[in-house]
Amino acid sequence: MNASSPPARAPLMALDAALDQLLARVEPLTAAESVATFEADGRVLAEDLVSVLHVPPQDNSSMDGYAVRLADVPEKGVVLPVSQRIAAGHAAEALRPGTCARIFTGAPMPAGADAVVMQEDTREVGGNLHAVHIDAVPAPGQWVRRAGEDVTRGAVVLPRGHRLTPAALGLAASLGRAQLPVLRRPRVALFSTGDELVMPGEIAPQDMQPGAIYNSNRFFLRVLLQRLGCEVSDLGIVPDRRDLTLAALKTAADHHDLILTSGGVSVGEEDHIKPAVQQLGSLDLWQIAMKPGKPFACGTVRRDAGAGADAAQPCHFIGLPGNPVSSFVTFLLLVRPFLLRLQGAPVPVLQPVLLPAHFDLPRADKRREFLRVRRNTAGGLDLFPNQSSGVLTSVVWGDGLVDNPAGGTIAHGDAVAYLSFADLLA
Repeated sequence: MNASSPPARAPLMALDAALDQLLARVEPLTAAESVATFEADGRVLAEDLVSVLHVPPQDNSSMDGYAVRLADVPEKGVVLPVSQRIAAGHAAEALRPGTCARIFTGAPMPAGADAVVMQEDTREVGGNLHAVHIDAVPAPGQWVRRAGEDVTRGAVVLPRGHRLTPAALGLAASLGRAQLPVLRRPRVALFSTGDELVMPGEIAPQDMQPGAIYNSNRFFLRVLLQRLGCEVSDLGIVPDRRDLTLAALKTAADHHDLILTSGGVSVGEEDHIKPAVQQLGSLDLWQIAMKPGKPFACGTVRRDAGAGADAAQPCHFIGLPGNPVSSFVTFLLLVRPFLLRLQGAPVPVLQPVLLPAHFDLPRADKRREFLRVRRNTAGGLDLFPNQSSGVLTSVVWGDGLVDNPAGGTIAHGDAVAYLSFADLLA
């Protein structure tokens, strides 16, 4: 190779390798705070949640019916007097031999009772529930919920790092927890670069200058970050000037855990992100073997010495591609796992579902390809006709992605790996 030859391009990095390297850079947050259980949806537990009681706290009935002693119902047709009535939330007396207790769902079992006969298997005798005719012989423990059946005292109910869901909040409340210890939210600074970008509402479509485009990435990236529990500082659009780019990065680094940008990380004369991040910290530019979403940047930006306790650790930086579908897909596959790891939450492994393709893809791509698809009523997948990385309509129309390996072609009826947006956005 002579001196004038351009340097050889580095080989494309596999997506899985890129994710491994990205996650290896993350030290999970440790600062915690206490929040009301009502306000903890989506937050990540800062410590194990240990139960201090049994749930349920005592044996109780799972049916409306009659609590009985098995010894008193050796066969069906037995008539037993009703000695007490037990409603949920009320204490029960010990069950006298040769009697039964009228009992309601959730009510505590009386001492001595072995089972519950549901009311559909009984008949009232003599009126006013003085006695009942038992039409079925109960099995031991029938319709009885045992103390600690759900949770036992001392058990770790939810582990540290668990991302709280509505069901998990209900479980915490069942243990008497009105407050929960959670990790603080990741602080993320979001901005876009490019003189071509215009915000909706600032300029009417008919007044747009040639080459101008509306900034769509800013909208979906901000919402995706918020859905992941981040505190987002929207720094808007940074003009294509080196000094303004440096200023935005410096300000953002001092008060955030991550700076996320879209576009502007190539080597053009007006792309200032790359040299600015390199001047203030470090930057790796990766060419990932995936489509859409090949260009990807990550690195760090130093914090000012006056940034407080966080000054010792640099701020993370991630730069996404500018094309909207590329930005959307790389966020789901790379940024989302990064933010989960930053919060100390488990990073889920992609679990595709095999479904039949109701389309043909005769031309193979050298990169691993993520195709926008939608499930149809026949149980298969339809392909959006335009798979360009600039066609955001494909993501709105679709309900998931087909993970097609590099070099893979698809014929109608082939089983393909389907990843739903519902799972990727959870």
